[in-house]
Amino acid sequence: MRTIDWNDSKNNIVMIDQTLLPGEYKVIECNTIDSLCEAIKTLRVRGAPALGAAGGFGVALSAFRSNASTLDSLLGDVESASNTIIATRPTAVNLSWGVNRTLKAIEDANNVKEVRSFALDEAKTIANEDVEKNMQLGEHGAALLEDGDTVMTHCNAGRLACVDWGTALGVIRSARAQGKDIKVISCETRPLNQGSRITTWELMEDKIPVTLITDSMSGHVMRKGMVDSVIVGADRITQDAVFNKIGTYTHSIIAKEHNVPFYVAAPVSTFDFERFEDEIEIELRNPEELKFFGKHQIAPLGVNVYNPAFDATPMEYVTAIITENGVFNPPFLLDEVKLRR
Repeated sequence: MRTIDWNDSKNNIVMIDQTLLPGEYKVIECNTIDSLCEAIKTLRVRGAPALGAAGGFGVALSAFRSNASTLDSLLGDVESASNTIIATRPTAVNLSWGVNRTLKAIEDANNVKEVRSFALDEAKTIANEDVEKNMQLGEHGAALLEDGDTVMTHCNAGRLACVDWGTALGVIRSARAQGKDIKVISCETRPLNQGSRITTWELMEDKIPVTLITDSMSGHVMRKGMVDSVIVGADRITQDAVFNKIGTYTHSIIAKEHNVPFYVAAPVSTFDFERFEDEIEIELRNPEELKFFGKHQIAPLGVNVYNPAFDATPMEYVTAIITENGVFNPPFLLDEVKLRR
């Protein structure tokens, strides 16, 4: 199934619970805005494109769950729920993009029924477009890979970070579909191990050769010539930086030092054309994520913890950005990307 979808028979959201992987594959339901927000905060659903779909479906869910009988009161309920959804994760731009796009779709609604219908149609369109755009992105990115290449990736930018197919892993899937022998080195991605738990699981499901390393081994493997390119996803791309899972910036510096191409794969919806790095709030997560590994305490309970979810990679470290509209090389003409949206 898709990572996140709409259940027409129950008018609710269904998604794969990614916190249980790789030990258990389970599909859960979100029947309320509170349950959706909990799923987003706890990373049951995660990844920029998937969060875009979650935002769209969240607006639809709020419309279906509201008891409002008039158009104005329903729109008030939907707006309140939308603000709550957006606030759950401030760094990834796709969540607010999905919410705002769906809100715009209901502006012309004349009654309660139309609000629900327009919102759901737009949310489904967002989800369907995500799959299509990721496959287009994958085709563009596959041209950058040679038969026999080994690609290093960080965190998870596969189908579980999207509605389906994936961004960084979508490039690899497309290259493999073209008959290219591509192998992957996956960084574990502390502290929540999305690389070891999710990326390796995805690739093994697809029978794509993958080797797991710790985050701190990336310099070693690149210095040893074990990596032909690095491909990562993105949660927001501003005029001057790429925001992605914490640790990405470090890999970009090491890649540049060793002349390894560093690619970012992301749909155009991830671009935030009007803003710069210093204007973006980086989400700080629960200190317990560093004090415990699962249920096992691995640090003193009283230790001070700094736990940002993302870092910013300056554009000078990015070789190219792969989008559904093509591959963009430096200097990055983001206005050109914007015109081609």
